[in-house]
Amino acid sequence: MRVKRISQEKEAAVQTPVDLALIDPLIEKYKSKKGNLIPILQGTQDIFGYLPAESFIKISALTGLKLSEMYGVATFYTQFRLNPVGKHIVKVCHGTACHVQNATAISEAVEDALGIKDGETSEDRLFTLESVACLGCCPLAPVMMIGDETYAKLTGNQAVRIVKEIKLKERN
Repeated sequence: MRVKRISQEKEAAVQTPVDLALIDPLIEKYKSKKGNLIPILQGTQDIFGYLPAESFIKISALTGLKLSEMYGVATFYTQFRLNPVGKHIVKVCHGTACHVQNATAISEAVEDALGIKDGETSEDRLFTLESVACLGCCPLAPVMMIGDETYAKLTGNQAVRIVKEIKLKERN
């Protein structure tokens, strides 16, 4: 499955400034420890919800880690995000069991309902859509997760109904 890269220009326009002072305790905790790169990136993402470009520069300056090494790790591991995400991350499983049960119909229905493509975030910043390799719920295929909630044996219409219910709750 191919993941389409999101244009940096589009995302840069909607990113808000971040308070880099929030990562000072994290950097202080790990800066002199061996193998500190991943814990620092994980901690930074826990604070901001993604890895802001400015954070790489600060981390590099205070720890001596190379920018190229940090970006290499951040772009290699799928756990890291370089752009802000929505409040709700919609993960549609495309593993073998879900694929043969038409997970593509679920992804396409959610894309149409939210007006976004795989890997993108809705304009209202409520939802980010992600296709994932496996959610480990094969007997329940096709499956979608939103946060910690798993939705099983879905159709495209059912998936859209779930997303719309969440959107309605957020507005109330």
